[in-house]
Amino acid sequence: MGIAFKDLIISEEIEISSLTGKKLAVDAHNTIFQFLTTIRAADGTPLKDSKGNVTSHLVGLFSRTAKLMQSGLKLAFVFDGKAPDLKQKTREQRSALKDAAFEKYKEAAKREDVDEMRKYAAQSVRLTPEIIEESKQLLSLLGIPIVQAPSEAEAQAAFMASSGAVFAAVSQDYDSLVNGAPKLIRNLSISGKRKKANKLSYEAAKPEMIDLALNLNNLGIDRSQLIALGMLVGTDYNPGGIKGIGPKNALKLVKKHGTDFEALFKEAKWGESFEFGWNEVFYLIKNIPVTEDYSLQWKGADIEGVKEMLLKKDFSEQRINLALENLAKNTEKKSQKGLSEFF
Repeated sequence: MGIAFKDLIISEEIEISSLTGKKLAVDAHNTIFQFLTTIRAADGTPLKDSKGNVTSHLVGLFSRTAKLMQSGLKLAFVFDGKAPDLKQKTREQRSALKDAAFEKYKEAAKREDVDEMRKYAAQSVRLTPEIIEESKQLLSLLGIPIVQAPSEAEAQAAFMASSGAVFAAVSQDYDSLVNGAPKLIRNLSISGKRKKANKLSYEAAKPEMIDLALNLNNLGIDRSQLIALGMLVGTDYNPGGIKGIGPKNALKLVKKHGTDFEALFKEAKWGESFEFGWNEVFYLIKNIPVTEDYSLQWKGADIEGVKEMLLKKDFSEQRINLALENLAKNTEKKSQKGLSEFF
C-alpha cells in the first residue's frame, strides 16, 4: 500500500553508477510484486511456462538483478516474516480488492477488451508461497544473500541501513522512512519506465535517493512526528488514515501540536475512524521486531544451477547464457581491478 508521502518528500535523481560497490537492502516482496504487475502480455496475462506456472517474477529477478549486479551493486533481498496483528484488516481489504479486480478481469475477457483486461489483471496480482520460494531459490543461485525478517521487511531493511550494514534500503514505498532508514532508493528495479498509477500508460523513471535527515529538516519535524504524520494519512496498520486529512494538512497538524500526540490525534478525531488507540499503531511502528541474525555474504553465481532452474521454466538458453556471460565478465573485471590496486 505505502504511505502517501509523495507530495511532501524531496528526492534526488541518481545514476545507477553512483551505487557501484554499495550494499543495499531490497524489500523483496515489494520488488517481486512490481515484476508480477508489469511483466505481462498485452492482455494482462502473466508470463507462464509450458506447464502453466507463472514466471513473470523470475524474468524480472533474473534480467534486472543481473544487470544491477553487472553494475557492481551488492544487493541483499529482505523477505517479510510474520505480519503484525494490526495488519490483518489491511490484508482483508487488499484481498477483497483483488477479488473484485479479478471478477472485472473476467468480464473484460468476455468482451475481449484488452485494455481493461490488462488493467484489472495487474490489480489482481497475488504473491503465492510458491512464487516466494522460487524467488529465494533463484536469488540464492545468483549468489545474492537473503535476509529473513522476523516481521516487516521494510523495517528490517531500515534497521540494516541505520546500523551501517548497508548503504540504503530499496523499495517503491516510503514506509522505510518511518522505520528510520537514513536513505531510501526508489525506482531501482524499474528499467527506464514505470506504469502510471491507475493508468495504462508509462512514464520515465530514473532511480532516486531520499535522505531522511534532509527531509525531516525540510519538513521541520523529527522521526516520531513523521510516524504520526504517516498515521494521519494512513499506514498498513490504519489503512485510509483520517478521512479528510491529506498529507499537507496532516503536516500542519503535526507541526501545530509538536510532540503532544494525544492532543494531535484528539483534534484529528482518531476515535471516529478506528476502534483501536493511536498509540497501538505508533508504538508498533516504533518497535517492529528486527534481527541482527543475518549474514551478508555475496558469492559467485552457480552458473549451472541458474541454467538448470530457468531452462525448466522455458527460458531462452541463449538469453540465459548472454546474461551469465556478461555477469561473469563484470565479476572478472572487478577482481582484476581489485588485484591491481596492490601493485
